[in-house]
Amino acid sequence: MLGLLPAVIVTDVKELARDSEMREVRVERITEAVAELCGRANLEADPRLLELVRKRRREAKDRTARAVLGMILKNAAAAREERLPLCQDTGMVVVWLDLGREVRLTGGELEEAVNEGVRRSWRENYFRPSVVRDPLARGNTGDNTPAVIHTRIVPGSGLRVRVGPKGFGSENAAAAAMLPPGAGASGVAKFVVERVEAVGANACPPLVIGVGVGGTLEKAALLAREALLLPLDYRNPSARLRKLEKNILDRVNRLGIGPQGLGGAPTALAVRALSYPTHIAGLPAAVNLSCHVYRHREKRL
Repeated sequence: MLGLLPAVIVTDVKELARDSEMREVRVERITEAVAELCGRANLEADPRLLELVRKRRREAKDRTARAVLGMILKNAAAAREERLPLCQDTGMVVVWLDLGREVRLTGGELEEAVNEGVRRSWRENYFRPSVVRDPLARGNTGDNTPAVIHTRIVPGSGLRVRVGPKGFGSENAAAAAMLPPGAGASGVAKFVVERVEAVGANACPPLVIGVGVGGTLEKAALLAREALLLPLDYRNPSARLRKLEKNILDRVNRLGIGPQGLGGAPTALAVRALSYPTHIAGLPAAVNLSCHVYRHREKRL
């Protein structure tokens, strides 16, 4: 039977609970953390991702694929040295807050503190504002706010802030489906692989693929997004999910889309899956793709 939370998340929650004394945290610290993490995520590539790209470059048989992977590494180095964004689409910011129940926030409102951090980072780093005020009427907000905020109350007096600026080349490739229960793991894999094939180069491969299975429609979508937060060297504690991840990765890399859609392999660097209990009559499934930039950073306050 699959657990409610992967081992890495359970461990994190336990760490947050080590200090159980009530403490005060000024929301300005959250603002500062969000501003710092957004800047780092957009300017500095994840070292584990770069190592994975180097490994796949050494393994690549296609000359064009090797060249493109080399360009990705050069782009990351230039971004870090010149303090320029890894990609012109600096994303819509998604923030996850694990807030210890022994924490008392002071000095302002939580969501406004988060949005002020986004606002500050975009102003100080001259990032492109990409958020519109109304999805139908449009009209740019001018400062990339508001962020999408997920808050979870956990034991203890810790506070973890995670940010993931999400570009919409890859976000537009996300999808969810209500599969019949009998579809099983093979049906989930088929759904994900067909979605990756359909979007082709539009999600800027090589990809990191997040998969969510179970719950309800919105829970599966959230699981797929949260799966992208798992470390690239993460080993899924569920043998069933590990098998699903490997199946999807192997099949995606046989599609021939390749880095930046120019052919060869890899099309995907990694697949991460999370699951949750669901109703007897359904099998919700969702996929969320991250482009090769893979922007996630975290900090504990």
